[in-house]
Amino acid sequence: MSHDFVLEPAERWLAHDPDPETQGELRRLIDAARAGEEGVRAELAERFAGPLEFGTAGIRGVLGAGESRMNRAVVLRTTAGLARHLLATLGDEARGAGVVVGHDARRMSREFAEDAACALAAAGIPSHLAPAPCPTPIAAFAVGHLGAAAGVMVTASHNPPEYNGYKVYWDNAAQIIPPHDTAIATAIDAAPPADQVPRVPLDEARQRGLVRDFPADLEDAYLRAIRGLSARGDGDRGLRIVYTPLHGVGERLVRAALAQAGFTRVTSVPEQAEPDGAFPTVAFPNPEEKGAMDLAFALAKKEGADLVLANDPDVDRLAVAVRRPDGEYVQLTGNQVGVLLGHYLLTEGGAQGGGDASERRFVLASCVSTPMLGAIAAALGVHYEETLTGFKWIANRAMDIERSTGARFVFGFEEALGYTIGPVVRDKDGISAAVLLAELAAVRKAEGKTLLDELQALARAYGVYVSGQRSYTLRGVDGGERIAAIMAALRKSPPAEIGGVPVVAWRDLEARTRTTSGGAAAPLVLPPSNVLVYELEGGSRIIARPSGTEPKIKFYFDVREGVAAGEPLADAEARAGARLDALARAFSALAGIG
Repeated sequence: MSHDFVLEPAERWLAHDPDPETQGELRRLIDAARAGEEGVRAELAERFAGPLEFGTAGIRGVLGAGESRMNRAVVLRTTAGLARHLLATLGDEARGAGVVVGHDARRMSREFAEDAACALAAAGIPSHLAPAPCPTPIAAFAVGHLGAAAGVMVTASHNPPEYNGYKVYWDNAAQIIPPHDTAIATAIDAAPPADQVPRVPLDEARQRGLVRDFPADLEDAYLRAIRGLSARGDGDRGLRIVYTPLHGVGERLVRAALAQAGFTRVTSVPEQAEPDGAFPTVAFPNPEEKGAMDLAFALAKKEGADLVLANDPDVDRLAVAVRRPDGEYVQLTGNQVGVLLGHYLLTEGGAQGGGDASERRFVLASCVSTPMLGAIAAALGVHYEETLTGFKWIANRAMDIERSTGARFVFGFEEALGYTIGPVVRDKDGISAAVLLAELAAVRKAEGKTLLDELQALARAYGVYVSGQRSYTLRGVDGGERIAAIMAALRKSPPAEIGGVPVVAWRDLEARTRTTSGGAAAPLVLPPSNVLVYELEGGSRIIARPSGTEPKIKFYFDVREGVAAGEPLADAEARAGARLDALARAFSALAGIG
């Protein structure tokens, strides 16, 4: 790599960086590179490997100077692109409706949010700016509640502390999907250097009415809306709950929502209750990561808690743990929580469940989540569909079905701890999910049961479902070619059986078709994606897809095992685990890998 190739883009970026902090950071790196300091040129090359890709509803990256990092320059150019697309698409409607701008408590989140508001103001688009750090579900709710033209949420969700991001919603209050994402990306590419992006100073923008805080009653409106999601008002609301926001922004609103639902015996983990972008007590602020909930489990044992609830830092995900008969706590998977919530909402009364048997209802799940919700929906006569991974697909598909059929959306989830209940928030919502999960636990506690008992009852009714994943990394110059060849071979010759289990149908999401073993083909409503799904006899399933960011191919296995009358569940679970291992070996061999 040549000397100029490393330094020239860095010098160009430095000349237009409006932030003194990242200016100084980049100047030091350039000077160190010129001095021949070891490793600095490689770091500069990484920081200027290309702009952060605008996709998956926005951008996300490590904080720092450079086009490949998250910084004020990147945020200003991104906002300039968003503003250009809004004006080209919505015109005066965007100027009248404005844009919601929320942010969490991560490092630089407030600065990025204010920069976005000031850049939008220069384009004549007013902002509804969060006055303080807020949960992502509040920002998403605000887009719909305020009738905004779009929304921006500055967050990196559950990523490590060195990350931040910029998430975009459209006027339907859901994360953007094509064609808006690609159009915004094109507009960002055409944006001027960051120091040439027009901005109105914040105080002036406020005086001109181009920046205004969230309405004072916004949170109350949200809390009222999620109270309307309640399925039952009874149950033992005195159950003990331990809660942790993992140093994020969930403490105040989650506790308020639980209190309004009658849950007053809630104890927060004190070391993690206040927002702190450094996340000092966890290595990784994701409740799925090993050790992230250790403090919550310790407090739960001390308090004798019935239930442990945890949100990720921006409060769009929910983790749940319950006490076993031996007094230890077991964390439920996202699939288990999704099945618990989905079944509860479909079978109980209230605004979201029960009701007129003739009413058309539907539920959704991502295609890599357990198919058990689909089995439950089928037994209850409820429409069920799977979407691509990501809540932007769940939310937008829900609205498509609502518009085209008039059916009522009850619930959607993905196995990565994301849940949405009804139409209140068109994104993952860890607040309403926490309240409804606590409600279910309270109802069952009044019956002398726990959530573990509920899972066992569902397994006996619908079968034991076990999920697993195998991921294979194929490095080297030919790694990508090998992965492409594996997918092509699987497409060309779909197997009639896998591990001795007949394939009853297979779905090619790239071709958007589902083909049965008898040869009958039907179109799929999913957007095209490089994913293959094999439906096996008895309700099991295998999914193959390449990673979009790494030289990996991933196989997902969902096994269903029936439970005989009076049979110990442990026996069925052991059979399911053994079948999963056998299917994993058989499919890996079929793919010529592993």
